[in-house]
Amino acid sequence: MSTPILRVALDAPLLPGWFDYRLPAGIDAAAVAPGTRVLVPWGRRTVIGIVVGSATESALPLAKLKPVIAVLDDVPVLPASWLALGQFAAQYYQRPLGEVLLPALPTLLRRASGYKQAEPNGPWRSASIKGLLKRLTQTASNPPGADASAAPALNVEQAEAVEALARQSGFQTFLLHGVTGSGKTEVYLHAVAAVLARGQQALILVPEINLTPQLLHVFQQRFPDIVIASLHSHLADGERALAWLQAQTGQARIVLGTRLAIFTPVPQLGLIVVDEEHDPSFKQQEGLRYSARDLAVYRAHQENIPVVLGSATPSLESWLQVERGKYRRLALTQRAVAAANLPAIRMIDMQRHKANHGLTEPVLGALKQTLERGEQALVFLNRRGYAPVLSCTSCGWVSSCKACSAFMVWHKLDGRLRCHHCSAEHAVPRHCPACGNVDLAPLGRGTQRIEEHLQTLFPQARISRVDRDSTRRKHSVQELLAQAHAGEIDILVGTQMLAKGHDFQRLSLVAVVNPDTALFSQDYRAAERLFAQLMQVAGRAGRAATAGQVLLQTRYPQHPLYQALTTHDYAKFAQQLLQERQQAGWPPYAHQAVLRAEAATLEAALNFLQQAQAALNDLPGILVYDSVPMRMARLAGQERAQLLFESTSRPALQQALTQANTWLHAQKTRVRWSLEVDPQEI
Repeated sequence: MSTPILRVALDAPLLPGWFDYRLPAGIDAAAVAPGTRVLVPWGRRTVIGIVVGSATESALPLAKLKPVIAVLDDVPVLPASWLALGQFAAQYYQRPLGEVLLPALPTLLRRASGYKQAEPNGPWRSASIKGLLKRLTQTASNPPGADASAAPALNVEQAEAVEALARQSGFQTFLLHGVTGSGKTEVYLHAVAAVLARGQQALILVPEINLTPQLLHVFQQRFPDIVIASLHSHLADGERALAWLQAQTGQARIVLGTRLAIFTPVPQLGLIVVDEEHDPSFKQQEGLRYSARDLAVYRAHQENIPVVLGSATPSLESWLQVERGKYRRLALTQRAVAAANLPAIRMIDMQRHKANHGLTEPVLGALKQTLERGEQALVFLNRRGYAPVLSCTSCGWVSSCKACSAFMVWHKLDGRLRCHHCSAEHAVPRHCPACGNVDLAPLGRGTQRIEEHLQTLFPQARISRVDRDSTRRKHSVQELLAQAHAGEIDILVGTQMLAKGHDFQRLSLVAVVNPDTALFSQDYRAAERLFAQLMQVAGRAGRAATAGQVLLQTRYPQHPLYQALTTHDYAKFAQQLLQERQQAGWPPYAHQAVLRAEAATLEAALNFLQQAQAALNDLPGILVYDSVPMRMARLAGQERAQLLFESTSRPALQQALTQANTWLHAQKTRVRWSLEVDPQEI
């Protein structure tokens, strides 16, 4: 009788495929289904892997196969649909299967060191998991229901959107295109209520951790008797594992989380919602570089259920799918609060109005009037720190990062220079490192400098800054936002953390400082992102009965992007961008992948990519561009370059990437490489 062989996926980056292990005598092979976690030896370590299949033969002799140490049965076997989602992601994004499956598990479920045997030949158990399972049995979910008293009346457009979702019985991608403040969340709540009434579960994806508590609170108020699992990276290991198990066992009827939540097993899934679907945060930028939005659409198709993509400024990819008839658009053109109107957007021409410490007189005057009315204002500047660059007034030295092709930002409050790319930091020098001059001056303005200037001008105002520096402490974001909602802050100074998802009832003025730099970016996506960002931050004003206004300081007030912004005309702007993309042959009319290389020298990185180009240049239907240094050529002491692949055919590109992967894995090189499909930045 042949010895059963298990095929096990391990988190071993850049090692493709699975790994064969033999199953020791005494363990029934039929009981070890795909999706079972196992303890296996890996070099000198013991690691957890996931069984993805079995076989009777291996490429290696049976005597060389290491035995499985233990089959872990303390939590339910991972479902076949979950494995299928992981296999699709691994194939499409050209990554090893284990690099997809294992990181998708909570840390406690993939940490081998937590497992021990209480007695010889006994089961392997984790004390941490045992404690979680005990907590799991103590958590109960009452019959599905919603607090109808908490639901505001729907307007006509909202009701039509809810009805369209209720009628949908199988797979369909809906684009819920609603202006800021149009009540998209209310549509989500009604759609989820219908799913719960059918005995199913709902998965809600949000782009950022900072939006999770706010949306979680809204769902908890509407569904007070329902277990809701919240999943994001700021949770402690135990809390994340408990929420994950609640979802996997079906105890949690609503699962709400950031991009990694797309890989959560949800056995009775009836609806997926992707809020702010355009947001770049849905694209993972390291390891498995997946798009949670795109995987949400695939998973909905896999489960034969509807998926809702919501946004005031949809991605061009989604907008084109609507034009092609593949997605169905549900439009919300009016604000949900009857007395609320979209804010008036006005350009402040900085050629006519000179700025003092970054702020023009019209903006300062509007701030003064807002404070006198007892209303709230938001000053938006997408640059944290006190100043982007510290410079020498004598020799021109600037505070560059030694490890990156970037400047170090001056953070005045703690007297540090920090690189926002590699996190290197050091004290502000007492004199110029180049010439010894003690007169060092800031160039440009960050949120700290704007905040300091406003405190000087409005000493009686309660001013708070909301950026990554001011919110490093746990729960600090929630505390600041709670103060803002309670009316305890008069002026908010912040970055994109404040640009979306927040419903400030007293906020009537938004002032946007220095958005012009994105107009001339080398990134062809910059205009799309800037428009979305400005539409989102403008949408924070006038969400209640108080009229809102947006003042945008610019040197280019006649720019088409700003003109479309003043009329809130996303459709016109999207059509213009799509025409440009089509003429240039850029996504979404083409499909791209990028091969990146990192090495000690730029020459080594470029040489590696040139070899790849020579080996892969004749692939049918594929355009391979010349290798070039990356926009930020040096990061954390490594020199970086890239090679771009492009095709009008997605299947042709996938076939080419499979060949590229085979070539790449065959290379013996010290160059670190990564392959990214559908890159957001090139």
